[in-house]
Amino acid sequence: MTKHERFSIKTLEELKSKVTEMGLSLPLCEDMSILLKPLQLGDKVIHNRMAVQPMEGCDANEDGSPSELVFRRYERFTRGGAGLLWAEATAVTQDGRANPRQLFISRDNLDGFKRLVEKIKEFSSIAAGLPYTVIQLTHSGRYSRPAGKAEPIVAVSNPWLDVEGTEYRIITDSELEKLEDEFVKAAVLAREAGFDAVDIKACHRYLNSELLSAFTREGKYGGSFENRTRFLTNIVDKIRDRLGNSLDIAVRLNAYDAIPYPYGWGVCKEDHRILDLTEPKKLMKILWEKGVKLVNVTCGNPYYNPHVNRPYDTGFYTPPEHQLVGVERILRTGKELQEAAPEAVVVGTGFSWLREFGGPAAAGAIGEGWFKIAGFGRQAFAYPDFANDIIKRGGMLPSKCCIACGKCSEIMRYGGKTGCVIKDGEVYLPLYNECRKGKPKLVSRYIAEHV
Repeated sequence: MTKHERFSIKTLEELKSKVTEMGLSLPLCEDMSILLKPLQLGDKVIHNRMAVQPMEGCDANEDGSPSELVFRRYERFTRGGAGLLWAEATAVTQDGRANPRQLFISRDNLDGFKRLVEKIKEFSSIAAGLPYTVIQLTHSGRYSRPAGKAEPIVAVSNPWLDVEGTEYRIITDSELEKLEDEFVKAAVLAREAGFDAVDIKACHRYLNSELLSAFTREGKYGGSFENRTRFLTNIVDKIRDRLGNSLDIAVRLNAYDAIPYPYGWGVCKEDHRILDLTEPKKLMKILWEKGVKLVNVTCGNPYYNPHVNRPYDTGFYTPPEHQLVGVERILRTGKELQEAAPEAVVVGTGFSWLREFGGPAAAGAIGEGWFKIAGFGRQAFAYPDFANDIIKRGGMLPSKCCIACGKCSEIMRYGGKTGCVIKDGEVYLPLYNECRKGKPKLVSRYIAEHV
């Protein structure tokens, strides 16, 4: 176990020295003009190379429609000027909601989503231009809590993630077949609402992600590579058959789970701490051939090993690596998947811990062809106008940056409505304090099992 090092870097030269000292390779470029360059995606244009990642607020109305807090969040994101707005996890079925306030799209509440897209267009008249919009479609699988208590639906049993005393229901092949069609129905609704694309979420160990690692599952959705990717590729094919080219298809894809084989995807069979991207790169090529234009690359499981995809300064445990190691790994993973399908548009992830140096890292990585768009997650919660400041000021202001404290994730784990407790404290500090009352301190099984 290493000591958790707080961020103390003051200059870009200091960061470059630290990267060199640690033997890492992280492209950093002071000239960020490449981030302002438009990108053609099919017949649409993304007006700059910066994206707001799908940051879930857990604050929808009971019926799954956008609430006033949802509208507030997307107004802030849109006015912030990023060229790509990747809307948060939206369940395709009631039993697939991660919490009672997760967005859930249905025919009954479609007007709320239409209004959200209309408002994004309205807000963008003040921002740098109309953002390209993606809505993330999901089934929460083992993390389903539609009524506020755990009701997990899993692809396979998993000794690393299963919690003693919890009853897990393994979804059947016939249920998966029917669920594919629910994703298609949701995609049809998303097109009617006015989104540019749908994301078939396959990350962070939600159902679609878990199926990718279902090595121990029997039947046509488990075992072989073809079977484990069947659910995802079937959904892509069905949406394309139903909607043609009237709606773009995207995937937010876990490339590396950091969970031991045969329960982890993208890992070396002998040592899960080592990446083996053979299968993720193979899937990347298949998705491109099937017409998936946009892939957002991520790693890890925020419920289990959050340091892998969200390097932080304070959290539930001290990770076994320096944060820069995690930053380089997730950025380099994006690079490898971009190389696997050079014509696709890959969104790279992992900039928030770098604070104001996330901009130079994004510019350096895009400039060297690691990927084509840089995605900002926690940073967008804390600093929704980060893109505008890069465009107009030439960089982000340190005082406005995310401090990687992890409190936005902590609120989610406690079942509250989430946002930035530090930089948006007037709204979220009271919500944070309220949801923590009388609850035990959060811990992670990762400590005992791996550190």
